[in-house]
Amino acid sequence: MKEVNILDFETINEVNGYLVRIFNEIMQIEEESLRNSAFMDLTIKEMHTIEAIGLVDLPTSNEVAKKLSVTAGTLSVSIQNLVKKGYVERLNQPNDRRVVRLNLTKKGRLVYRLHHKFHTDMVKDTLTGLEREEAQVLIKGLRNLNQFLDNVKNRMNEG
Repeated sequence: MKEVNILDFETINEVNGYLVRIFNEIMQIEEESLRNSAFMDLTIKEMHTIEAIGLVDLPTSNEVAKKLSVTAGTLSVSIQNLVKKGYVERLNQPNDRRVVRLNLTKKGRLVYRLHHKFHTDMVKDTLTGLEREEAQVLIKGLRNLNQFLDNVKNRMNEG
């Protein structure tokens, strides 16, 4: 497929408008969903911490902190709150007491599955009606955006 230069002012503004609106809408919907559910005691940050724990089988705090791009200290406070609220448990490793794994409780797994379903439904609806080639173009654009954000974070961490 031949690449076409589409970086005109109008296209840039349209794409930027969609990105900003989509980000804000997702955050608003997630916050509203939590507020109106049995999980109203969770913040969005805590929900994303639960998500990061649920994505990996028994991760360590360092693995979760890295995934969320937060310090170990910041994550520790969040984990402490999630343990108190009954969403997460700490598991000591019998062979190495220094290593602590994180696990979702039944309550944590339930909210994780509901959150994951929202994201899965969102992606399915986004891809509905697209040809495979169109989906690949969308994925390429999202990879470019992801790489840009990684580069910005790396520059911020260097300076």
